[in-house]
Parts: sequence; structure tokens; C-alpha cells
Amino acid sequence: MKEVKYLVIHCSATKLSKQMTAADIDNCHRAQGWDMIGYHWYIDRNGLITEGRNEQYEGAHVVGYNDSAIGICYEGGLDEHGDSCDTRTLAQKKALRFLLKQLKQRYPAAQICGHRDFPNVHKDCPCFDAKTEYANL
Repeated sequence: MKEVKYLVIHCSATKLSKQMTAADIDNCHRAQGWDMIGYHWYIDRNGLITEGRNEQYEGAHVVGYNDSAIGICYEGGLDEHGDSCDTRTLAQKKALRFLLKQLKQRYPAAQICGHRDFPNVHKDCPCFDAKTEYANL
């Protein structure tokens, strides 16, 4: 991994009625031929933070920026109809803020942003404005 310039927030694009664990994401990514889960961190609906890919390794979550970005994914992002929606629970919001504070201590110059903030990304992920919400970190 090169210098960390971005802390990128993603959603798992999972409906509220479905569960998607870090292990499920890992299995999905491996089925696509990847070595392991593409995200460095995963936060489930209960606020449990799980390490995915070790931060010393380049992630697989933002095409063209993986060598300078830490990927953080939260479980959710879709309503019951499959439409984009900020489905973060209070526990997820607290866990995400906690994790981002820790990461900003290690990478103080890194920008916090959402996947959708990158060029040529045509999706709502993470389904909220991460730059605005975490501008004070």
C-alpha cells in the first residue's frame, strides 16, 4: 500500500430483511476470483467492527484508487424494495465514527469520502454524504 490518501466508506447493498456478514462478503469476493475480502473493515448492523483485509495490503474496493485507500463497508444500504437508502443503525453510526477517528489518528491527511465520490462510480454507495457527515473528523 502506498500513502493512504482516502478513507472510503461503502455499503454492502443489502436489504434490511437480509443479513450480510463479513464472512459472506469474503466468500462473495473469493467467488469473483479475489484473494480475500476487498474491504479493510466491515461493520454489521449491531455495530460489530470486523477486520477484513489487513491495512498493509492494497484493497479491492475503488478502481484506480485501491493503492491509496482504506475501504470500510457497513452492512445495509438498501430498503426493502432494493432502493438506495441510508439504513445505518445507531450502533453502526457509533462504530463507524469510532473507527474513522482511529483511522484518522493513523492517517491524519486522509480524506473521508464515500465510494460515490470517485470518478466513474455510478452508484449511490454508501447511500449518504460521508464527506459532509464526517467533515469535522
